[in-house]
Amino acid sequence: MKRIGMLTSGGDCQALNATMRGVVKGLYEFFDKVEIYGFLEGYKGLMYGNYKLLHADDFSGILTKGGTILGSSRQPFKLMTVPDENGLDKVKAMKDTYKKLKLDCLVVLGGNGSQKTANLLSEEGLNVIGLPKTIDNDLWGTDLTFGFQSAVDIATSAIDCIHTTAASHGRVFIVEIMGHKVGHITLHAGIAGGADVVLIPEIPYDIKKVVKALDARAKSGKRFSIIAVAEGAISKEVAKLSKKERKARMENYPYPSVAYEIADHIKATGGAEVRIAVPGHTQRGGSPCPFDRVLSSRFGAKAAELIKQEKFGELVVFLNNKVTSIPLSESAGKLKYVSPDDDIVKEAKTLGICFGD
Repeated sequence: MKRIGMLTSGGDCQALNATMRGVVKGLYEFFDKVEIYGFLEGYKGLMYGNYKLLHADDFSGILTKGGTILGSSRQPFKLMTVPDENGLDKVKAMKDTYKKLKLDCLVVLGGNGSQKTANLLSEEGLNVIGLPKTIDNDLWGTDLTFGFQSAVDIATSAIDCIHTTAASHGRVFIVEIMGHKVGHITLHAGIAGGADVVLIPEIPYDIKKVVKALDARAKSGKRFSIIAVAEGAISKEVAKLSKKERKARMENYPYPSVAYEIADHIKATGGAEVRIAVPGHTQRGGSPCPFDRVLSSRFGAKAAELIKQEKFGELVVFLNNKVTSIPLSESAGKLKYVSPDDDIVKEAKTLGICFGD
């Protein structure tokens, strides 16, 4: 009998269910008897012993279902070693739950913070397998994470829809895409959606150069422009500030988000009308796209294979078009940023896209 625990942690995305389904189908192929314990609301369920025994039927029909059947919650890694309000030792509690259920392995579906905790539990002696979930595609060590392509599809669709109304009214439209620290979604959706300007956190922008690019389009006879901006995009002036100075700036920030600040600056130049569209959490919702369904199924199958091989402390990854794995310790605590020197950035510039740098 194999006893496997499973949890989904952090922000939700479209392919969590598809990935869990892949793990379970693989386990049923490899082992005659399997018990699957699903922890509710991520690490919180593991801490407080809130779980349910799952059966094959629970994983039937969920390949196309977004969200997570287990629920999720954000449990910051920096607070994992801090007792809760009742003095509970969180790490010890998670280890106790694992041992109480006599688990052979814990499968963690999550992003950067979740995998840092997964690595912590691995170092504490638990058998852990990580699966790379995040719409931001910012988990170090893997070319792709599940959820990313689905989010890009939705963000691109939003830009596509904006094109017609922008063209009809001759406006500048700013589409604010998810991404606080990294700009992978904005970059890919911006290229796919034909955005004229793409602003991401990794490449601080000069608003004067953004306005210059918009003016050049207007002078060439273009009636509208599309700006795809990541919610974490920053100007060159802000990039020069210290962390303390940035924090102080945000405490008195007069705008709902960066898109509104950029719009204000553009309006001040006396140019075209400016409108803002924020797809927001729609980028996390709905059904996973076909690409993510395939990727998630492959990830799940690989996790089952690693469990069969008793190769624990691993993160399943997609590298060079192959599904493989790397030690959790290699990825934990590292973010995968967009580099200004990446080929995709250079190629986007060749296409005439302005990054404001």
